[in-house]
Amino acid sequence: MGSLVVAVDFGSTFTKAIAVDFGSGDLVARAEHRTTIGTDVMDGWYACRAVLEEADRGIAKAEVMACSSAGGGLRIGVVGNEELVTAEAGRRVALSSGGRVVAVVNGGLTATSLKALRKDRPDVVLLLGGTDGGNKAVLLKAAETLAKYSWRRPVVVAGNIEARTEIGETLGAAGVPHVLADNVVPEIGVFAPDGARAAIREMFLAHVIGGKNLSKDPSFARMVRAATPDVVLRGVEVLAGLHGDVAVVDIGGATTDVHSVIELDPEDANLGREVVAPHPVTRTVEGDLGMRWSAIPVIAAGVDAGLVPDDESFRAAALRRHDDPSYLPDTAIETSYDETLARIAATVALRRHAGRQRIVFGPGGRVIERSGKDLREVDLLVGSGGVLRHNGPDVAARILGSVAANAQEEGWLVPERAAIGVDMDYVLAGVGLLADVDPTAAEGLARRIHGTVRAGH
Repeated sequence: MGSLVVAVDFGSTFTKAIAVDFGSGDLVARAEHRTTIGTDVMDGWYACRAVLEEADRGIAKAEVMACSSAGGGLRIGVVGNEELVTAEAGRRVALSSGGRVVAVVNGGLTATSLKALRKDRPDVVLLLGGTDGGNKAVLLKAAETLAKYSWRRPVVVAGNIEARTEIGETLGAAGVPHVLADNVVPEIGVFAPDGARAAIREMFLAHVIGGKNLSKDPSFARMVRAATPDVVLRGVEVLAGLHGDVAVVDIGGATTDVHSVIELDPEDANLGREVVAPHPVTRTVEGDLGMRWSAIPVIAAGVDAGLVPDDESFRAAALRRHDDPSYLPDTAIETSYDETLARIAATVALRRHAGRQRIVFGPGGRVIERSGKDLREVDLLVGSGGVLRHNGPDVAARILGSVAANAQEEGWLVPERAAIGVDMDYVLAGVGLLADVDPTAAEGLARRIHGTVRAGH
């Protein structure tokens, strides 16, 4: 065995750490501890490190890489020209960068809308608008507003490239921290998020990690490489390199996140109704779908979707979990309620991520229209989250296998025949951290995740 590397995920609830062989990607040891947000987040890491060192003393000399969503993660405000194009593109960039979108301002920025933006307390503002060579007036006015009213939080500029120099001078003269990136919508029908995504990561590391006062230990900032969801999405890209089209659904206490990496079919572009082109790599966050804090809206979503009946027992179970997020089921019926919540969260989250298709009859005859991202041919559907890890493979198979039920009849573009797997050791974040440092080790670690059953079985 060669040298070791340790990958740490400072999560909102738990801090997870894995020790990995730097050459092969073999998992050497793992540990987790409740995130010590009330004291110093490094306390949780020190507890994990002690457990890892018991397994292998060589870990004391290992390189440590980390990602973080502690302290609320990365809060992003999007400022764009108009909702259907630039603001929607910005929302997608923010999500794929590992951020949570806390505000979307359409039509540029004024003193009034800036005041509202301040109340939403974004860590980073993503400023965009206009195609390259198009109208740049709204974009320039937004930069002038940020400068005039002494905005001090970091700004990523990713709009009309012809306005970059002038915007940089305006923000620079006012002392506004900023990064200039390529336009995310350089022309109509094109979506190019990679430059803005990298710039958001840069701002996250330079300004956000230290600004949250999560730790007095300077090594915390040195350890962290990116926001956790950004890293996980990179891990999903590695997984897709091994298996083909991949979707991951992470069922948490407050949100359910979906990550997907698929090869887009050029013919499908003619069926889409979205003004912002789809992208192979996508993440969505459903803030009303969770096992504890968001349990009540989960049941409401399940009733609306026809997944469960409007039953008082479901509402009572959801209320119990909302009122006590640390609640653990202690009877068979309570365990079944958790499974129901997870089934609804996974199904609804994947439906929202994927969208649906419908047949429209018009003057020209029968036409198929699609909205969203077609996941029907996904090869591997991976589940993550405590409800899937702790309840055995049969429960996980039922939860994830149920997402395909009635999908064809209702037009949902969710995985239909995917193999199903579970990230039992929470390695996806580690895969993402290793991906650009040691691709071979990243692939070796990713091989721990593989399909075991088929969807719908």
